Amino acid sequence: MNLYIPAASSFRLRFSVTKLALAGAAAALVLAAGCATTERTPMDSSFNFQEATIASIHNAFASGQLTCARLTKHYLDRIEAYNLKGPALRAIITVNPQAMAVAAEMDRKYAANPSSVGPLHCIPVILKDNYNTFDMPTTGGNVSMKDSVPPADAFTVDRIRKAGALILAKANLQEFARGGMSISSLGGQVRNPYDLTRTPGGSSGGTGVAIATNMGVLGTGSDTGQSIRSPASANNLVGIRPTRGLVGRSGVIPNSLTQDEIGPITRTVTDAALTLDVMAGYDPNDPITAFGNGRIPKSYTMLLNKDALKGARIGVMTNMFGTAERHQEVNKVMEGVIARFESLGATIVRFDLPEYDKLSPIVATSLYEARTVMENYFATLGPNAPVRNFADLVSAKQSAVQKTLEAELAVVDGMNSQAYKDRTLNREKLKIAVAKKIADLNLDAILYPLQKILVALITDADQLERNGTLSNGTGFPAITFPAGFSTPTAAAPLGVPVGADLLGLDYSEARLLSYAYAYEQAFRPRKMPLSTP
Repeated sequence: MNLYIPAASSFRLRFSVTKLALAGAAAALVLAAGCATTERTPMDSSFNFQEATIASIHNAFASGQLTCARLTKHYLDRIEAYNLKGPALRAIITVNPQAMAVAAEMDRKYAANPSSVGPLHCIPVILKDNYNTFDMPTTGGNVSMKDSVPPADAFTVDRIRKAGALILAKANLQEFARGGMSISSLGGQVRNPYDLTRTPGGSSGGTGVAIATNMGVLGTGSDTGQSIRSPASANNLVGIRPTRGLVGRSGVIPNSLTQDEIGPITRTVTDAALTLDVMAGYDPNDPITAFGNGRIPKSYTMLLNKDALKGARIGVMTNMFGTAERHQEVNKVMEGVIARFESLGATIVRFDLPEYDKLSPIVATSLYEARTVMENYFATLGPNAPVRNFADLVSAKQSAVQKTLEAELAVVDGMNSQAYKDRTLNREKLKIAVAKKIADLNLDAILYPLQKILVALITDADQLERNGTLSNGTGFPAITFPAGFSTPTAAAPLGVPVGADLLGLDYSEARLLSYAYAYEQAFRPRKMPLSTP
């Protein structure tokens, strides 16, 4: 039996009644213990729940300032305050009903042996709701999928849990990750906390908003086009689209065999690196990850260096910038980033890549792969799943992306079509063109705005002029980091966040992270949104 707590006709926050009752009893004991601990040991002024990091939380645990229960309660309170109330951001679809009970067990384990816990011990994680979880529904934001509980965790969710993290909630998204507006039939429209009239980017918009507003510490997203990096850009965050083959994708509701990647969304570069440490690895059910074997460093934090940009050659790809009036706010922010890179010792090399303009419109393969990968996903859910196959999902006609799903279902045997083969070849042509330019100019990375214009208004039809294809069309890794803000307005008192993308060759994540880290440490571009104090 499920209890639905409606906030609007399109939004429901779900709890399992039985589990909630059990969790509530455990939570009451935990809260009592947590409060008693807090009274005995006052919080040190150096620890701040807002903008907390993995390191600051673990330091507070070690010093006795903080318990897992108190930390978890804090984030649950923020979800309660801002998700459906106040600014009504609609970032979260499902809260883990056992979160406090899990926190209590983590406190007991830590008290017994602090050295036995994992690297993400009690770090509250927000999963995009296309990541399978065995103990909560995985909906893709779709009404028909509201009660779909997979038999097992996604490969990366299993790794995250084993690292000690606490899965706090599942985030709203552009339904089934088909688009960039972050609206779904189950969760409604996610709102940008920096400007409530705008979208948060997408498709991982709920994750982006939850992390930007301190509803959790770490988030996960998926990126078929730019769906990790778009919310990172729009919410003043760090997002990683990894090299194709670095992170296992099994157990994540798919869109494309070729284009899909998954990765972290965080407030700091260090936390992104630490999360990638946990996520990266060989997944037997995702054979492409065999190419990552032997290519993963002991830790992506190893090369984080505030002086990393000294001597670096950074290419600025000029045809990724717009020239019209609507592009000027983003261009102004990006010129500031370029100047700051130079001040940190980087050599800037401006160049144009005509092959990108020619090939980028004809490299997308998702339409030809979607039906196959979706049918494969539904086959893993078992005979008792509320939706058993892709055709049933489409025939329900309850989706916010109904036309897209119908178009995908209409493509029969798309991966054997000539159009698919042509696009696969075009992807290889683009990959070679980018790699050749990097070699010819002796570049360490390419810098460009993730989006040529400010993130779309909620009233717009679509999220336009995004530059994600340079990465999704080649498989090369890209990292978005906070670049700055547009001019403040009444709707956006801090301005609208603008994100910069850094792209490199395969398995160059450590280098890209280090460049973003150098920028972050020198200029501290992260600002909290004013709508969620």
